[in-house]
Amino acid sequence: MTTTQPGVLGWEGHLRGSREYRRLVLALLFAGIATFAQLYSVQGILPLIAANLDITPSQSSLAVGLATVGVAVSVIPWSVAADRIGRVRAMTASILVATTLGLLVPLAPSLEVLLVVRFFEGAALGGLPAIAIAYLSEEVHRNHTALAAATYVSGTTLGGLLGRIVAGPVAEQTNWRIGTLTVSVMAALAAGLFVWLAPRPRTTLVHSRIGDLPGRLWVNLREPGMLALYGQGFLLMGGFVAIYNYLGFRLEAVPFGLPQSLISLIFVAYLSGTVSSRVAGKLATEHGRSAVLAGSTATMIVGVALTTASNLAVILTGLVILTMGFFAAHAIASGWTGQRAIHGRAQATSLYNLFYYGGSSIVGWIGGVVFQSLGWNALALFVIALAVIAAVWAACLNSRLSRSVESVRG
Repeated sequence: MTTTQPGVLGWEGHLRGSREYRRLVLALLFAGIATFAQLYSVQGILPLIAANLDITPSQSSLAVGLATVGVAVSVIPWSVAADRIGRVRAMTASILVATTLGLLVPLAPSLEVLLVVRFFEGAALGGLPAIAIAYLSEEVHRNHTALAAATYVSGTTLGGLLGRIVAGPVAEQTNWRIGTLTVSVMAALAAGLFVWLAPRPRTTLVHSRIGDLPGRLWVNLREPGMLALYGQGFLLMGGFVAIYNYLGFRLEAVPFGLPQSLISLIFVAYLSGTVSSRVAGKLATEHGRSAVLAGSTATMIVGVALTTASNLAVILTGLVILTMGFFAAHAIASGWTGQRAIHGRAQATSLYNLFYYGGSSIVGWIGGVVFQSLGWNALALFVIALAVIAAVWAACLNSRLSRSVESVRG
């Protein structure tokens, strides 16, 4: 199996406050911005795409869904590449190829071409989430991995926010193609900062044969605690994306009738996730990951419930609470996956992302069907049910997970 060894005798990882730690965390923050700005730039302008191409809401959501499918199917191949050529080299290749494809998205002449380009853009983007947590888990001292992972997640929330709030107003004043182009240029700048800042890995990878890949995957899939974490990613991410995919359609219809420029501002709620992910990382070092994960999921449920109100202020408050809960839960589950893995760490984190983006694609699309057929309240109940299942799944394995986290708490 692929393992890791310290690059320097006695070295256990960069300590918080060191120059290398700061460069690594900043590099991953910019990588998160570049990746997720591109990945979700079209989500805030789905109504414009639907109107321009004369398609349904669920069809327009495929512009998001196909990209996340690309991420999901590519994370394991990217993890293998990272084991062979190194974490930083693989992430650099991923982000540069994705940025190039992102610049081609506005040139797509039809929905079919748009979906193909978005799929391959997502496949290229898969390199970052596949590798980032493994990289920081190997390079950062284990006492600081929860906080470092939370900082990376905060970068993903900033990227998701910038992609949406930039594309929306620009697209309304011009068209959706100019909106996505603007985001792609911004992502290219962030990608350049990642390449400049990322420190050279000090952990030496001990390579294994490609034929060992099934074993590295299976050792993580058969472990109940890891499966519970993968389940969190699938269920919570799927519900979260469903809410954001279709809330714009609700808000542009009666009785709200909001313009696209205002609808795109709902993604400012992502700032709450930027804050909550870091807070969750700090709380996890004090109270343990299990308790923080449970509290985050409960917070998400409360937020979803509030979106069923008919008052716009209450809906937006619910969206903020939902976003806080989701990103806190994601920061804990994703960071825990990298820390918990003993063998095939890159594959372990890639499996988390496979389930995470699989949930985004599958549940995000199913949510559209529910919304179109039964309305918003039915969609909200559907998402709440997913979160309850995730919470029960984690609770059933709480003692197993707690024993593991107590040994790495700090």
